[in-house]
Amino acid sequence: MAEVVRMPKMSDTMTEGVMAKWHVKVGDKIKSGDVMAEVETDKATMDLESYWDGTVLYIGVEEGAAVPIDAVIAVVGKEGEDYKALLDNEAAPAAPAAESKSEEAAPAAPAAASAPAVTDADLEKMGVTVVRMPLLSDTMTEGVIAEWHKKVGDKVKDDDILADVETDKATMEVMGYASGTLLHIGVEKGQAAKVNGIIAIVGPEGTDISGILNQGDAPAAAAQESAAPAENKAEGAAPAASTEAASTEGGRVKASPLAKRIAKEKGIDLSQVAGSADGGRIIKKDIENFKPAAAAASASASAPAKESEKAAAPLPQYVGEEKFTEKPVTQMRKVIAKRLSESLFTAPHFYLTMSIDMDSAIAARTKINEFAAAKVSFNDLVLKAVAVALKQHPAVNSSWLGDKIRYNEHVNIGVAVAVEDGLLVPVVRFADGKSLSRISAEVKDFAQRAKAKKLQPADWEGSTFTISNLGMFGIDEFTAIINPPDACILAIGGISQVPVVKNGAVVPGNVMKVTLSCDHRVVDGATGAAFLQTVKALLEEPVRLLV
Repeated sequence: MAEVVRMPKMSDTMTEGVMAKWHVKVGDKIKSGDVMAEVETDKATMDLESYWDGTVLYIGVEEGAAVPIDAVIAVVGKEGEDYKALLDNEAAPAAPAAESKSEEAAPAAPAAASAPAVTDADLEKMGVTVVRMPLLSDTMTEGVIAEWHKKVGDKVKDDDILADVETDKATMEVMGYASGTLLHIGVEKGQAAKVNGIIAIVGPEGTDISGILNQGDAPAAAAQESAAPAENKAEGAAPAASTEAASTEGGRVKASPLAKRIAKEKGIDLSQVAGSADGGRIIKKDIENFKPAAAAASASASAPAKESEKAAAPLPQYVGEEKFTEKPVTQMRKVIAKRLSESLFTAPHFYLTMSIDMDSAIAARTKINEFAAAKVSFNDLVLKAVAVALKQHPAVNSSWLGDKIRYNEHVNIGVAVAVEDGLLVPVVRFADGKSLSRISAEVKDFAQRAKAKKLQPADWEGSTFTISNLGMFGIDEFTAIINPPDACILAIGGISQVPVVKNGAVVPGNVMKVTLSCDHRVVDGATGAAFLQTVKALLEEPVRLLV
């Protein structure tokens, strides 16, 4: 019997996975244990193994697509076996719920559902233009109709202004970019409409538009449009949502409002610009690519000599070009954004900063590295000092669980490691009982495997405290966001040579600043301060780490 392959949950924070690469194709024979695909999770790229012997009958996800946990991604079975009924059964439970919702929403839904969707080609044959709420600013999600300049039944031209729309930044004019009769107004004056929602319909008088209205606000092209670059959105890719004018006709220059605004800001004469859009319409990129003619130079050269002597030398004109690149958000970056946003906006953070004299630590490290099996870094010394201090201050080695606080008796320290796609936090377990050489070896191994995307879920789960070190980048001090479920994170700055006072005299010293971010639901100011005092004492007398 055919078996359904689903997207597995590969980490504790994973909600979806991206199909990075398929190692099989439909028709391939596979055995249990064979690698079917590589899946990019929020933490790493991992192999997806088959648990069945058979033939790959179906692959339902393309490479690069994101898939929720438990979603069907493939079917494995006997060669030639009919698997379509199996896929139909997977989709069947959703049907009753969808039907009941549609029945509640509108009694006429069954009739609407049976009606075929009205495509752009159908609209073109009918001579109908659907005017949608355009995206008039980069932060706009909806617009309010401030004023209608036309009413249902009015004759309109392609360059007539239909309405004024109030956005989050300004009130702007919306043109229908169509000629005909205003058949429908979907939003009354003073009401808001979502971006891409239907606000009007223009077409031949007497046209039946019920099928268009039953189809709703979101056309099939809307999803594709949302994935287009922001530049295309600003220009208004859909004709119905466009605020652009048409091509040059009858001596009138046709350009989009955005192109007009940029041209005005740059002092460019639109009559000298060649449009690249339909019918020669001028759009944003035409203005950006326009090379000013030498007219200004020749005009200044023909000016009288006396006038040119009196006038100041003209400033050179520079026409800049706005450019940007957009990349899809990786699974790792999505989870970093989600978890750290939740941490910062849920946990009440407060910060404690302390300066530590590192003269003794520098001397101790030099001596230790003469005998250590693995080279010990300052980060390793700090990690060991923190581990010892956490045993003395269990309130800092804790987690907020909503209705209770967990005080961890073990010390597992997460070490933030920067990788190409974001940040990973592998965990040094039972750090208080490990030697400096052992800690050094583990941290180096974690760093190498993190950059090679070889870490496994067990490597980054279970921390009770986190350390983030930017000292090697020349950062003096910074604050870090707590890594849930930990109650604290220690931000470590670089060691700076500064004047310090010792025995009443100003002498050169080596000082390192550390900042403890605390969850005030768990840790109070005095508790965090006492913990930092212990860390400071251990680093200023490193021999205490060996006791």
